[in-house]
Amino acid sequence: MNARTEPGKAEPVSPARPPIARELLLVAGLFLVYKFGRQLATGHTAEAFRNAHDVWHAERWLRLPGESAVQSLLLHGDTLTEAANTYYAAVHFPATLAFLVWLYLRRPAHYVWARRVLAALTAAALVLHLAFPLAPPRMLAATGLVDTARVYGPSVYGPPHSDHLSNQFAAMPSLHFGWALMVAIGLIVATRSRWRWLWPLHPLLTLLVIVGTANHYWLDALVAGALLGIVLAVVRAPRRRAVTSAGRGRVVARGVPVPAAADERVFTRAGAGR
Repeated sequence: MNARTEPGKAEPVSPARPPIARELLLVAGLFLVYKFGRQLATGHTAEAFRNAHDVWHAERWLRLPGESAVQSLLLHGDTLTEAANTYYAAVHFPATLAFLVWLYLRRPAHYVWARRVLAALTAAALVLHLAFPLAPPRMLAATGLVDTARVYGPSVYGPPHSDHLSNQFAAMPSLHFGWALMVAIGLIVATRSRWRWLWPLHPLLTLLVIVGTANHYWLDALVAGALLGIVLAVVRAPRRRAVTSAGRGRVVARGVPVPAAADERVFTRAGAGR
């Protein structure tokens, strides 16, 4: 067998899956950093309300649609409002965790990429939470919005002065929206089904929920999307590799090598036909 017919070294069909114990620690550490990092921004009440007025006026100057337009749709019925509140409270973390678990089991290379993106996005968001404390629209009387979680339930927040489990002045950027958008992008990139283009419905629904329940401004979601765009530009997704070997006559998609015996038969027949 000469250099023209000798197959290249076989490459692994899929990248090695990271050790699960290490990944559990990393994800748990990310969650703890997220929770404790938000606590560092508490206690800036006056600044948070000043920033809220600035954001509200900036949205009006930019002629963004009023958040009340979305909330008015929710307030047509108690059931719809309660469903939106439940979605806000119950979907954020479980959906993101399910996304990471599925990638870990089925798409290890994409899992590592997604975990890095979410970690970088969360870190950038925490920095902005510290630098720009922001009261959500449900706290700002000028918005005229209803705190739907407090009125209709369920609510994940207590009174701001006694709620020691969360920082309610960390509205910008919205990690609810940022994580949901990353889940959609990650599943579109990692899968090939034509139904994958329905995944953007998740961040779209999340956007309507966070705005309609008066937990976030439009600008909170826009800033989250911009931060995610920057992170995605730096942390590149794994690509479908077109693997070719020296003298190999066909391309193998997604990095799956053709068995050496099959390559040899192909090139032997091709040589015999000359």
